[in-house]
Amino acid sequence: MSNPVKNRVVDLREHELFYPRELSWIAFNGRVLQEAADDSVPLIERLRYLGIFSNNSDEFFRVRVAEVRRLISVSSGVDREHFKDLLAAILKGIVALQKEFDRIYAQIMDELPERKIYLINERQLDEWQLAFVQHYFTEKVLPELDPILLRDGRAMPTLNDESLYLAVDIRSGESYRYAVVEVPTDRLGRFVEIPGRKGKSKQGKVFIVLDNIIRACLPQMFRGVIPVDETHAYCFKLSRDAELEIDTGITQSLMEKMEKSLKQRRRADAVRMSYDAQMPPRLLEYLTARFRFGKYDSLIAGGRYHNSKDFMDFPNVGPKYLEFKPLGPIGVPRLDQPGSIFEAIRDKDVLLYYPYHPFDYLIDLLKTAALDPQVTDIKICLYRVAKNSRVIDALVNAVDNGKRVLAVVELAARFDEQANIDWAQRLTESGIHVIFGIPGLKVHSKLLLIERREAGAVRYYSHIGTGNFNEKTARIYTDFTLLSYDQAIGRDVSNVFDFLQFNYKRPEYKQLLVSPHTSRPGITALIDREIANARAGYFARMTLKCNNLVDHELVKKLYEASEAGVRIRLIVRGMCSLLPGVKGLSENIEAISIVDRYLEHPRVYVFYNRGSPQYLISSADLMTRNLDYRVEVMAPVLDPDAQKTIQDILDQQWHDNVKSRVLDRDQTNAYVPGKKGVANIRSQESIHRYLATGKLPRYPKSRMSVPAKRRRRKPVVPPRAT
Repeated sequence: MSNPVKNRVVDLREHELFYPRELSWIAFNGRVLQEAADDSVPLIERLRYLGIFSNNSDEFFRVRVAEVRRLISVSSGVDREHFKDLLAAILKGIVALQKEFDRIYAQIMDELPERKIYLINERQLDEWQLAFVQHYFTEKVLPELDPILLRDGRAMPTLNDESLYLAVDIRSGESYRYAVVEVPTDRLGRFVEIPGRKGKSKQGKVFIVLDNIIRACLPQMFRGVIPVDETHAYCFKLSRDAELEIDTGITQSLMEKMEKSLKQRRRADAVRMSYDAQMPPRLLEYLTARFRFGKYDSLIAGGRYHNSKDFMDFPNVGPKYLEFKPLGPIGVPRLDQPGSIFEAIRDKDVLLYYPYHPFDYLIDLLKTAALDPQVTDIKICLYRVAKNSRVIDALVNAVDNGKRVLAVVELAARFDEQANIDWAQRLTESGIHVIFGIPGLKVHSKLLLIERREAGAVRYYSHIGTGNFNEKTARIYTDFTLLSYDQAIGRDVSNVFDFLQFNYKRPEYKQLLVSPHTSRPGITALIDREIANARAGYFARMTLKCNNLVDHELVKKLYEASEAGVRIRLIVRGMCSLLPGVKGLSENIEAISIVDRYLEHPRVYVFYNRGSPQYLISSADLMTRNLDYRVEVMAPVLDPDAQKTIQDILDQQWHDNVKSRVLDRDQTNAYVPGKKGVANIRSQESIHRYLATGKLPRYPKSRMSVPAKRRRRKPVVPPRAT
């Protein structure tokens, strides 16, 4: 697939060291679209990738594009022109991706009938099917519809962000009237199965989208209200600025302020309107004028259908091969033994890697802690949890069994704010001590601390993870979890919770790097150590795996390390502002991105350290907000077996030549080329085999995965100051 941002229009002379993060995000979503275009991917999964792409695009407009619009409005001079050019480049890239999306969508629609799956529109219904659709509309759909007739002089209705709407064009004689109606997909679903054509019992499975059912029955909505000679309906949706403005006054509780801010978000400025390109110009002009779209707002013409994120849940009603072959959960023998899970953790640190290892082990730990008479306290940070959370159930059970439970709930978890407000209320009603962290600092760390009395003393069992306490995402995101009995780590975790409760204190940490206090200086010091080793003539290397690398100071530090001779490997799923492989700047930096069946979510940072590698897992990406404006934790992995597991996983990902893309200076999304005589390595599948059997695929050994030797090379002498 061609890269729509390669020929960018932004003048980057003042930003030549960095790739714009918004354009890098567009390149990332292009990689998602590549999966939808890949005919080696099962057909239903390709359709679901279209849904993921659409969902990503929605969030991008609500967050990134909205931010650029704000920057234009508050900037002046050269900065203002830069942000205007950036917005133009964003829209150019989005339009190119949308065209590619439409092409892939049409291709998949052509392939579905070959698998006896039909997604038809209202014009393709025979009489038998039309009768079914009309009955379904009358019984199920019409009671859920609340059409709004638009009239000049009357205020426009407040439309829900990201809901799907139909703009209805009504002709009465020589005049036209307009209406809008929300498509109630949240209550009825988007895809409705209907009977096959009459007399064709072996036709297969037939579906129609809910918006086409409404189109088939449009006149019934207005029967007896206004005369209707002809009606047509065109999909559109709005994306609003998702930034929350929270009053800093003290007259309301934080929860009340958050609820008020969420209501304001529903009335926030619309930053995008996606619409059916077949919409008549007079109707489009009427809507854009009434919604007061300005010159920096985005009007995106598309196909007949919008809210394609619904395809994420498209059912597979055909053969199993239309979906990914399941990779079964892999047990951890030490945790499957009859003894207590506390005994297993005391004996040796436990490293779990979701979704390969089951999330049930964490639930077992919480349930055991809830019942164990020696456990006195449980403390946990909750950022996002599942809809029917067994984690929450276990915490409530712990209180019922007399444990003290502290839950730090982050109310500002974007797009999960209302859910977290509801959880906080339930936890409080259950007797759990709920706090909301520190004003101005999101609590993004994935911490769990269990305090247990053993031999008359309090002992700590710590959980430090890269992902949320969420059963649903643990099945589709890759993430590391470290369960440790290391008391120094436990005391540090306890200090983090003390800081969250009593934030006038500034604790000292012995093992952890904690944002906003020590993460930035800590990670900088580790890079500086590799720089010093390289300049002293030692082999120096680091491997950094994260979701996003956009902090400019760290990018410049990595450039410095490259110039000193440090070999740097980057595995970055999403945004990357660093320009790899630039002569005189980043020649020693290579970068890849992996997009496959699971979303790559861990943050892992590895430093060679003269042959004694140091491994850290973290909740923090290499972004300014994670290092300076959130509570995040980077934890060392000290167990040699756990270190080897991490290194083996990273090596397999680095040698992935099936689902890995090269992150070059232009982010062209070229696949990592295969090499003659080298077997294909699809890392997510090979890692599953490795964790199940211990067997690794064949690839060149990493310098950090072999016994360390102090091999000196010619020192790099810094230039003399003049």
